[in-house]
Amino acid sequence: MPVWTGRCHCGRIRFEVEGELSGVSRCNCSICTRTGYLHWPVAPERVRIVAGDGTWSTYRFGTGVAEHRFCPTCGISPFRIARSDPDKLTINVRCLDAVDLESLPIVSFDGRNWESSYAARERGNS
Repeated sequence: MPVWTGRCHCGRIRFEVEGELSGVSRCNCSICTRTGYLHWPVAPERVRIVAGDGTWSTYRFGTGVAEHRFCPTCGISPFRIARSDPDKLTINVRCLDAVDLESLPIVSFDGRNWESSYAARERGNS
């Protein structure tokens, strides 16, 4: 399985993630729209923090379930814990090195209508 490297802009937070990167999701909620986040949820054991472990800042809003982790130096969010997948880390694919974003399939998630979109997604996974 491939190992991807990633980091925030300044490099204070650096990480590796193991897995097949076959597609990502784009959310239109207020924070994802503003940050341009492209989500790749992975099991936490597939992520290794190389530098900056625990040095990030965390922002929560709304329900408080999601943890938006970001570098306190450059402000970039390389990963977070999403409300929809609280048992996973959601990698911001834009923070991975050497990824051809144009070649990845992107699925849209209607985060502006989170509850109904999440319910529809779960029905589709059943």
